[in-house]
Amino acid sequence: MKKNKKPAAAEAVECPKSPTSVVINLIALGISLLAVIWLREYGQQLPSRTAGLIVVCTALAVPIILLEWLFLKPYRNASAGLDFSRRKQGSARRAAVKLLGFYASVGLVAFVYWLFPEYHGSFYDNYFAVVKTVLPWWLLLAVPYFYWLDGHMLKPRDGYWHLGSWLLGRRDDVDGRAIGQLLLGWLVKLFFLPLMFVYLGNNLTTLLNFDFSQLVGSFRAVFDFTFNFLYYIDLLFVTVGYVCTLRLFDSHIRTAEPSFLGWGVALIGYQPFWGSFSGLYLKYDEGPAWGYWFWNTPWAYSLWGSAILLLIAIYVWASVPFGIRFSNLTHRGILTNGPYRYTKHPAYVSKNLSWWMISMPFMVSTTADEALRHSLLLLLVNFIYFMRARTEERHLSWDPDYVAYARYIEQRGLFAFVGRWFPLLRFKPGCLLNIGGQPRAQGQVHPAAPELATK
Repeated sequence: MKKNKKPAAAEAVECPKSPTSVVINLIALGISLLAVIWLREYGQQLPSRTAGLIVVCTALAVPIILLEWLFLKPYRNASAGLDFSRRKQGSARRAAVKLLGFYASVGLVAFVYWLFPEYHGSFYDNYFAVVKTVLPWWLLLAVPYFYWLDGHMLKPRDGYWHLGSWLLGRRDDVDGRAIGQLLLGWLVKLFFLPLMFVYLGNNLTTLLNFDFSQLVGSFRAVFDFTFNFLYYIDLLFVTVGYVCTLRLFDSHIRTAEPSFLGWGVALIGYQPFWGSFSGLYLKYDEGPAWGYWFWNTPWAYSLWGSAILLLIAIYVWASVPFGIRFSNLTHRGILTNGPYRYTKHPAYVSKNLSWWMISMPFMVSTTADEALRHSLLLLLVNFIYFMRARTEERHLSWDPDYVAYARYIEQRGLFAFVGRWFPLLRFKPGCLLNIGGQPRAQGQVHPAAPELATK
């Protein structure tokens, strides 16, 4: 009688190389923090607080760009779609069509800002002050940049060319998917960049005005400072990431999330959508903050607060590997370093756990039915982030590198046991659908991702 054979072990999968360097990003962060120290001493000489924001962002972006150029050579990546080994002049006519598409994209962004009342208040004044100063130079420098880069692109007919051709009435060779992806990428930037810029400015102001003598003998002051400082680092990388979308550095937007579900679960977590939706449906934090319950027990206050800060530090650690490539709802390279070496979603995991740490004291200190109701509401917030993770995985699976990375994490990740315990949560790229609703073969490049076809 034959014995049952043991199932074959899963084939070992190598982790793809990350397009960024944590060491380079940390060096740049150190330089940017030195700029903050300089601003505390001499920032009064600058014309405005906005100028300080430009200083700290430049102090982060420029070192990353230079060090990556020297050591990582991102322009050689296949995903950049560039070839500098041959001398070739760009096509002035083709570059002019691209510039038309570029200027039309910028004009569309300006129209959206003019149209919606959200951008008419004083909240975004500092952002628009920078835009008005930088925009003329940006539009001017785009002329030589587009012409020069055109001569080195392996596939020079990019989204800007397709949009420019469409505006000129040349519809035969136009790819509507390329235009759609281009406009979705700009929609990401026009929504997130002003929001992150303003938040970064608020956190920077707190850093510049903070009295460090308060830290002596007061864990509450330590907690408040560290909380603000950690989120400042996160917002710094986030803001720089939305600005530095250039093919020359292989930091351009390769593809943007195409589904309404992906956009919906992402945007609901940000203002103005979160303020409206959470107040009506997901208001789980109606009680006092966590510190209220532990204030009279210093050791518990310090222990609980330290645990929250640790989770936030992990969340911020997940932002550092992005360098100049951070962006919601887009694909700009598959990160496999830093905390992403251990799990696919370190930021979401740590952030959601921190919310439970912040909210749990009042949940266990109220009536049973209210505690249950608040817990269920917070679980719904957690579910939104779960759906964000799933839609991001669906989008990133257009790239075979992400499929290989997801398999690696499924085998060797920190939470690999979850997939073994709950098969429904396993990564299944073969079940993902393309825009037309047809199933794709495992690892197949999505037809709406022309940039990835060069790999």
